[in-house]
Amino acid sequence: MSDSALPPDRVPSDPLTRLVRIFLESNLSIILIVFSLIVGGAALLVTPREEDPQIVVPMADIYANFPGHSAAEVEQLVATPLERVLYQIDGVEYVYSQSRENQAIITVRFFVGQDRERSLVKLFKKLDENKDSVPPGVAGWVVKPVEIDDVPIVTLALTGTGQDSHPLRRIGEELVERLSALPQVSRAAIVGGEPRAVRVTLDPDRLRAHSLSVLEVQRAIRGANVTLPAGEFTRADAVVHVDAGIALSRPEQLGDLVIGVAHNQPVFLKDVATVRDGPVEVTSYVRHGWGPARGFKPHGDSPGAVLGSVSHDAVADAASVGSDAGSIRHETTSAVTVAISKQKGANAVHVADRVLRAAEQFQREVLPDDVELIVTRNYGQTANEKVNELVEGLAVAIVIVIVLLTLSMGWREALIVSVAVPVVFGLTLAVNLLFGYTINRVTLFALILAIGLLVDDPIVDVENIARHFEEKKRATREIVLEAVSEIRPPLISATLAVIVSFLPMFFITGMMGPYMSPMA
Repeated sequence: MSDSALPPDRVPSDPLTRLVRIFLESNLSIILIVFSLIVGGAALLVTPREEDPQIVVPMADIYANFPGHSAAEVEQLVATPLERVLYQIDGVEYVYSQSRENQAIITVRFFVGQDRERSLVKLFKKLDENKDSVPPGVAGWVVKPVEIDDVPIVTLALTGTGQDSHPLRRIGEELVERLSALPQVSRAAIVGGEPRAVRVTLDPDRLRAHSLSVLEVQRAIRGANVTLPAGEFTRADAVVHVDAGIALSRPEQLGDLVIGVAHNQPVFLKDVATVRDGPVEVTSYVRHGWGPARGFKPHGDSPGAVLGSVSHDAVADAASVGSDAGSIRHETTSAVTVAISKQKGANAVHVADRVLRAAEQFQREVLPDDVELIVTRNYGQTANEKVNELVEGLAVAIVIVIVLLTLSMGWREALIVSVAVPVVFGLTLAVNLLFGYTINRVTLFALILAIGLLVDDPIVDVENIARHFEEKKRATREIVLEAVSEIRPPLISATLAVIVSFLPMFFITGMMGPYMSPMA
């Protein structure tokens, strides 16, 4: 069959037709298909996976210390004036505060979508310009930005029968130190347990006997363990720096600290007080125990899995049999929780996997036999599972579309139309990676939603080309060009109408903005 069978004046010569002719007469179509599949597959593997899209909500906590004042005075003199000042910042949505003895915590929240860096700059500038709005006794303030990525993706519980929370916290602090050094971990924090402290309990009778006051003892302790530069000297062609002061290397040395003189004799701290090295006073409790839902068998590193010597099967079996299950479900033990957060833009799945591998190594090397390390949250695993479920749903939807096209149009036409799906999806995933989108439930739902819209234009094109082939009783490139050009105006109009109908979602602001913009 010759392409010259169709008169040349019947074929348009506009730029779009020339573009179609280039693809028909070259291998660009095959190159585009292969390229889109490669970059799409790479983007699917590289793009960070999360359960929900990133929501930019600039927030910051301002810690203002006001020593020697009650909560009511802190609220009246510090918190309320600062709230009025911070409300004046452009883009601030809420300002609220907590007032306690000696300290105020003011939280500033900007509107969703505000630029984080610019918001923090405006906050620091406003605070610097209004230092005179608070009393001189305010000992400065500390601004701590708060981000959505500060929410822990992995939490681990250290617990053990007969273990107090203080030794568990000491173990947890070492675990936090290890996990903080892992790549893409932004913060590792510990919750629960009493930190170590040296407590000094003064005896009023002995203070009076040595003519000392509490303030004198306080000043002596505060000045202890302080070294200051005292000068330098040269020896053997080297400059030696000299520091002077008291250096305490052990808590026991604190009792030998001289705090005053009475009757021409030095008074040591141990003469008027009892020095104890141990946990601070308990202010909160963290307990761990299995509830009725513990009757399931955890798999892998899912919440409920015990890292270490106690196997997953043993815990699951104990949770499912008679009286043993009752003890597991109702008894609680002291615990310490270690919470790990990831850096912005990091893949939650990869970070969680690194954290759990490091935790397992820590369990083998450090933990005693009577201490368990339990996974209580694994956001990386849940995100990966939900993303995989949607990927499977996307594949099933594509197969169903191809089957329906095969039944209605024939297998050859259905095969041609179905090529458009992986090509467009591959390029879409690559563009999403370039623009900073993550693979989450919303972006995958947008792809599933787009399947029906995606095959509309190819179906119309292929059907019209098949009709022309049947009418002309031959198949040539010129007939393809004529068939495509014939329906191009309505196809372009219909595509623009679909784009315009979804485009407003891109401009939705507030909390729903990050959920709606991928739809556009």
